[in-house]
Amino acid sequence: MISLIERIVALSTGRPWIVIAVAALLTLVNAYVAVTRFAIDTNTARLISGNSAYRQNELAFEKAFPQSVRFIAVVIDGPTAEAADAAVGRLAEALATRSDVIDSVRRPDGGPFFDKNGLLFLSRDELTQTTRDLIGQKEFLAPIAADQSLRGLMGAMRLAVQGAQFGAVTPERVGGALQRLGVVFEKVLAGEPARLSWRQFLGAGTEPTTRDLRRFVLVSPVLDFGALQPAGAASDLIRTIATDLGLTPDLGFRVRLTGPAAIFDEEFATVAENAALNNSLMVAAIALVLFLALRSGRLIGAVLATTFAGLIVTAALGLLMVGQFNLISIGFAALFVGLGVDFGIQLAVRYRAERHARGDDLAGSVRAAARRVGWSLTLAATSLLAGFFSFLPTEFRGVSELGLIAGVGMIVAFLASLTLLPALITVLRPRGEPEPVETVALATVDHWIARHRRLVIGLTALLVIGGLPFLFKLPFDSNPMHLRSPKVESVATFLDLARDPQTAPNTIDVLAPSFEAAGPLAERLGALPEVAGTVTLARFMPADQEEKLAIIRAAAERLAPVLRPDQVAPPPSDAEIVESLQSLAAILREVPTLGEAGRRLAATLDRLSASDPGRRAAAQEAVMSDFALLLGRLRAGFSVTEPVTRASLPPDLVADWIAPDGRARIQVSPKGDSNDNAVLARFAEAVQSIAPQATGAPIGTAEAGRVIVRAFIQAGLFALVSIFVILAVALRRPLDVALALGPLVLGAIMTLEAAYLIDLPLNFANIIALPLMLAVGVAFHIYYVVAWRAGMVDMLASSLTRAIFFSALVTGLAFGSLWLSSHPGTASMGELLALSLLFTLLAAFVIVPAFLGPPPASAARPAVGIQAVSSVAPVARPRPEALSKARRNVN
Repeated sequence: MISLIERIVALSTGRPWIVIAVAALLTLVNAYVAVTRFAIDTNTARLISGNSAYRQNELAFEKAFPQSVRFIAVVIDGPTAEAADAAVGRLAEALATRSDVIDSVRRPDGGPFFDKNGLLFLSRDELTQTTRDLIGQKEFLAPIAADQSLRGLMGAMRLAVQGAQFGAVTPERVGGALQRLGVVFEKVLAGEPARLSWRQFLGAGTEPTTRDLRRFVLVSPVLDFGALQPAGAASDLIRTIATDLGLTPDLGFRVRLTGPAAIFDEEFATVAENAALNNSLMVAAIALVLFLALRSGRLIGAVLATTFAGLIVTAALGLLMVGQFNLISIGFAALFVGLGVDFGIQLAVRYRAERHARGDDLAGSVRAAARRVGWSLTLAATSLLAGFFSFLPTEFRGVSELGLIAGVGMIVAFLASLTLLPALITVLRPRGEPEPVETVALATVDHWIARHRRLVIGLTALLVIGGLPFLFKLPFDSNPMHLRSPKVESVATFLDLARDPQTAPNTIDVLAPSFEAAGPLAERLGALPEVAGTVTLARFMPADQEEKLAIIRAAAERLAPVLRPDQVAPPPSDAEIVESLQSLAAILREVPTLGEAGRRLAATLDRLSASDPGRRAAAQEAVMSDFALLLGRLRAGFSVTEPVTRASLPPDLVADWIAPDGRARIQVSPKGDSNDNAVLARFAEAVQSIAPQATGAPIGTAEAGRVIVRAFIQAGLFALVSIFVILAVALRRPLDVALALGPLVLGAIMTLEAAYLIDLPLNFANIIALPLMLAVGVAFHIYYVVAWRAGMVDMLASSLTRAIFFSALVTGLAFGSLWLSSHPGTASMGELLALSLLFTLLAAFVIVPAFLGPPPASAARPAVGIQAVSSVAPVARPRPEALSKARRNVN
């Protein structure tokens, strides 16, 4: 193998321009492939293989109800309930006309069907109370319905005040209405947005809840999978139309987008956020580290060119193999830079040591470097390949694809380091190396470790054993929402909705064989203590409809003066409005029982009557616009004459609950905080105990956690076994294999213990670090074990440690670039990888030398360089000053 590597390097240094030309052509071709085929899938549900049982249930539901899977939920909060109703209707109508971008628009909580039949969905007691309240306010509403102006409202208010004066109405009720009216008029006079909610005005003075003011529109976008954000055009259109319709914060409206399509798009935007800056900083930092390691601009240029050419080739091969990256596999770039550059650093640092010994023999130095480190590089590359390929058999598609891409990348990096890098070094001709590469001062540390081997090993054992209880407490967070940035609109809105059981998105869906079978199954599910409620198509066919229709007909007759006034007054003049304002102010002063609310409103009315006509017109708009909406809803609601049947339900509503093949959907809502992992786990388990075919985010979260943990246990075992086999075949001595793997396992355990102490839970993004740390760490340990077998002592003082240290520093910077990501999942991956690297280096620089001890007596003695001098017995090591002089003499 060493001979083959040396021949490849000799060919590359002998025909450097041909090698560079071929590499440039391959890089350009692969760059074209990478640019033209680049795509990323941000759907976290697809990170799990479709072969798992719960994913099969998810896919079956998606096929039956595709409109319920990839949609945008538009959440509209209005200043009043009536304003929210009007806004959502106008927005839905405007969006429905844009079939080029919008596939369908649905209003789950409103629309013509619910406007007409809404009263039937109240219980009998609620309907009776509602109609009784409206009939009781008939005398107040009738004059306003006949004169829908500020004049008509002032006239009705005079009647109410007189009723309070003579005891027909309680002063408290009238006082609350006066106070609300006064607040609106004061805002108008101050030039602020104002709107009177008639539902509050006619009510008992209770403040509206968030649910009262919130409405929804469900939009199925036309997805453009050729774009990085497939629903981006639809999202932009929704925001543009909302702005054009005046649904803006300055008018009291708040429009937010959430739902799977919006979340996936914004998640990619989060991943891409500051990516260019972070990557630029990473490249600059890596260049600085390479300068410290190589001390030559030409060598740095050769290593960077080799690394980024390999990165481009790997990206193209990855896209050809998997079609599109996912949120985990996109991390291959940082892994390639962090690990692939290790090969270049090892070869370049060894080249510097050989060049120092050989003088101007550049080609010979390159070949000698390849001969020295070729076997170690081969073992390291093979181990990294085995570590990454250990992901392939798992059900966790996200990391299996990452393992495939990164594993192939290690092959690319290894081959590039043996061909393109030597060719570039030959062509660029770096200057000679007058000074030795080794760090002589670290020999003191080597000697201390050698003298205190038992202490180092004992402290390591104590640290590992003492922290073992932490491993059992280290949590695993499988909730994908916790891997998304809560700062982006779609996720923040999702979390807001999750706090209310009525709007919680974390529901479970169950497919029943038919509409008839859905009822009994829904009853069983609804009886579970973990379930807040269930919804089926039957929910939209109210009970006791004949009795309710009778109540509605009777109330409609008594409300005829409100619903259908005999005469409608013409619009008033400004003088008539002024007169009505002054008339109400005068009577308010005559009724002292109305207290401060009456006196304050009287003063406000005086100011309004004395202001300009434009201000009074604004006041009329503020107090009367919602009355027209209320009156329209009342007329529609009291016009219902027929019961709701399945045949009369809107087709789009039926399509949301009955699949084309007749299967019926049951939606199950959880009790408690639906974004709490423990709540979701209990909820999912309870529902599955009755309906194993259930699907939805809570089940996906729980099942994904099990799949992921199982996948990484498998991957970790595969990696450990495969690396063990590779080392056993290559090293052939069980003791050497144990010396390479033992400290590696200890470093992995310490990493997990530290993760618990810094409150870093495992999740399906950062758990990749567990098998990966085995592959990364074993590369460093292999370099030491091979050198130790060759007779090297004072390892920390050698050029090998210099190469490993700076290689690890580059790897840490690459991993750190992930840590800086705005995406919490990617950042957690970088954080755990960086933490694992820290303990891997601790194991390599301290634990491994302590485990190895003096080199075996049969070790071959190197002929030149530091290793020749360092092969003396440990008990007779010279002092660092003498060692430095000896190195210079030998070299």
